[in-house]
Amino acid sequence: MYGKRKTPVTDELRLRHLTVDEALLRLDQYLNDAVMAGLYQVKIIHGKGTGTIRRVVRERLAQHPLVQSYRNGEYGEGGFGVTIVVLA
Repeated sequence: MYGKRKTPVTDELRLRHLTVDEALLRLDQYLNDAVMAGLYQVKIIHGKGTGTIRRVVRERLAQHPLVQSYRNGEYGEGGFGVTIVVLA
């Protein structure tokens, strides 16, 4: 099974309760996997907490070549605990 994923890529990534380093590593891998899977839009769940993970995730998204745009989750999407990302 070389080259095949064991589980399909979903349209959301959960980063709650991770360290900054763990979150950024998972984010980078997930964005690559999501683009390869043909996803157009994904949801990054970072939680509200202190805002540290949200801040570093958005800093990474702002400079990531696979990201076209991103925004806060709206009502019903998770609000400030979620970032919605449109992939390039």
